[in-house]
Amino acid sequence: MSLSRRQVAGAAVAAVPLALSVTGAAQAGGHRNRTLYIAGDSTAAQKYANAAPETGWGMALPFFLGKNRPVANHAVNGRSSKSFVDEGRLEVILSAIRPGDFLLIQFGHNDQKVEDPTRYTEPWTTYQEYLRMYVEGARARGARPVFATSVERRRFDAGGKAVTTHGEYPAAMRALAAEERVALLDIQALSLALWQELGVEETKKYFNWTATEQDNTHFNPPGAIAVARLVARELLRARVLGPRDVRRLDERIPESWITWPEAAA
Repeated sequence: MSLSRRQVAGAAVAAVPLALSVTGAAQAGGHRNRTLYIAGDSTAAQKYANAAPETGWGMALPFFLGKNRPVANHAVNGRSSKSFVDEGRLEVILSAIRPGDFLLIQFGHNDQKVEDPTRYTEPWTTYQEYLRMYVEGARARGARPVFATSVERRRFDAGGKAVTTHGEYPAAMRALAAEERVALLDIQALSLALWQELGVEETKKYFNWTATEQDNTHFNPPGAIAVARLVARELLRARVLGPRDVRRLDERIPESWITWPEAAA
């Protein structure tokens, strides 16, 4: 079922009332918090009760950011850099984003789907062209674009070495970040190193492995918390955020802090 751009816009705005209401309240008081918007796919997206224990890293990111840095998570399952734009979802973000805000962009998983022309992009041409739309749109509104290379899937070779699954997409994003002078969070490289450190068996505790499912792409609460911690540390390292903007980078985050609301009717 396809939605009109107006329907998409309404749904997306409804999905992030907390961050937007906090921002509005701050404006009314004369001081505005700077919101971090997430444009991405299912690895970052908000999950609902019917999907638990699957957890997007964007659900855990607020635990590592100060209260003056609210998160507006617009990431959606199954989207690529192309389909997110074509469905009007970038347009929704750009209608809400304000000067001083941040737009964190993570795509690549679904851009690889060569069999699906609604999502597929070629790394060194159309993928970069779509990413430029996010960069230009954010900058035109006085916001700061930030790239994040795609978090790695759980995949090991026969020798137990963690292997890459995203082809040329991370390299294409790194090159564009250098060309356009966009801050880069290299989550692909960092997550690959983390999976290697944890090993074949321990990584199962971070992905959505259940009695009925062996999912090597999506996270459970420990995995989402671990990746969100990588993102927060990179935001600090890249000087996108300052020391006062982050918290709990070395603290244990209880899994019980993750909650899955009921999906909107």
